[in-house]
Amino acid sequence: MSSPKRAAKKPDTSADAKQLAAEIERGIVDGRLDVVTTDALQALLAAACRAYTARIEAGERFAPVAKNAVSATDVMVTASGLLRAADLAVFELGMWQGFTGR
Repeated sequence: MSSPKRAAKKPDTSADAKQLAAEIERGIVDGRLDVVTTDALQALLAAACRAYTARIEAGERFAPVAKNAVSATDVMVTASGLLRAADLAVFELGMWQGFTGR
């Protein structure tokens, strides 16, 4: 007699992402800025950028972060870093926004 196979537990990626975000936030508060390595942080930001872009291009409309979730400084530092990483200037962003209306 064979035993019934248990269904494999499906990973809850959203819950995992929220848990990771909370751990990172706690690390910042505790002064442990290396709670994730540089390459892991880069991988997370890249995946988040691609996921956000894919959903926006699929027709969804939502802000990349909740209102008041980050400071203006957080946005400026991250946006500047993302532009540098893609070898783009603010002027090019402005031109793209003008062409696309985004």
